[in-house]
Amino acid sequence: MAMQAGFWAMFAAIVAYQTALLLERGFTNSEAGLMTAVRCLAGIVFQPLLGSFADRHPHIPLKGIVTLSMVLSLAAGVWYWLCPAMGLWETTLVWVVIGGLEVSSYPLMDAMAVQFINDGVPIRYSLGRGVGSFAYAVVCVLLGLQVTALGMESTLVTHLALVGIEILLVATYPPYRGTIRQGERGPKPQSALSLLKHNPRFTLMLAGVFLGLTAIMPLSNFLVNIVTSRGGTQAHLGVALFLMGGFELPTAFFFQKLLRRLGSGWLLVLSMGFGTLKAVLLLLTWNWAGVLAVQPIQMLGYGLFTPASVYYVNESVPAADRVKGQTVMMVASNGLGGMMGGVLAGYTLDLGGANLMLGACILCGCAGALLCLASVLGGGKKVRPT
Repeated sequence: MAMQAGFWAMFAAIVAYQTALLLERGFTNSEAGLMTAVRCLAGIVFQPLLGSFADRHPHIPLKGIVTLSMVLSLAAGVWYWLCPAMGLWETTLVWVVIGGLEVSSYPLMDAMAVQFINDGVPIRYSLGRGVGSFAYAVVCVLLGLQVTALGMESTLVTHLALVGIEILLVATYPPYRGTIRQGERGPKPQSALSLLKHNPRFTLMLAGVFLGLTAIMPLSNFLVNIVTSRGGTQAHLGVALFLMGGFELPTAFFFQKLLRRLGSGWLLVLSMGFGTLKAVLLLLTWNWAGVLAVQPIQMLGYGLFTPASVYYVNESVPAADRVKGQTVMMVASNGLGGMMGGVLAGYTLDLGGANLMLGACILCGCAGALLCLASVLGGGKKVRPT
């Protein structure tokens, strides 16, 4: 739980204010958008590489890979802080490291928990993820106050401090020493492409998740456009962000019951459906208060997606490929889905404003939910939830 809280606090400190910091440093809007794409693309490239390395070297504790990744990212963050006048190429390199190593370490943290869960250790992953969402919400509000008092550059100091704390938390996590050697006598890890080729239901679910997250991510990344289009201000945006993150926490308390009753596949369908419903309700709002009133939907949308996706991979992918499976899921959702969601939102906002963006999100979300439903209804052996 502490690692989850630390990661999402760290994530908020560097990602939530990425665009604002770049603009303050003199970059244009297009250059700031390019840096966001660089961060997402770095994650898309690095996550499968890290996952494949972990699967091929099970004798190396996952916490060692995560710790080294974050130490390298911390060094890049220090450089970024000390050189506020760095140019475009140096800034690109920094965001490659942060996106490729720091942000990409998250699915490995998921796998660290899943290894123990599979051995029967009673880890409440969903509660930890909920605590992480609440930490993200709180840090977003506190950083807003910090920026007003100390300036945008001060967020980098907070980020560095949180990365240092997260490194210590990861380093104290017990290394997994369960059935690694027994697993080595079983099937060998396969490549990501082979995994997708030989597991069509998993691949279909990934396609649905990709489209679903393409629809869902703009509802948070471009929430400012929705709030201001309904007459709200930056202050209302802060409240909306807090509510959005805070309402992911209640999911933790009923997730295990839903998992036992419905299974992880149906929970992914449910999360895509409610994520799309959120876009529908936002489209129907006419003032900023309505935007705030819609945020509780988050608990059954994105709040449900993250723990459900972790359990789904654990149930649908061979044991030798589970770390890789977690990274592939992250690439399809937050990686490719986040990147394409940004492209979709930017184009539709320029073309017709927030309402057109929401309409496009609804269409994309419906397509994603249907693909996830097709995957669940595709037959085959059902795996008992862990």
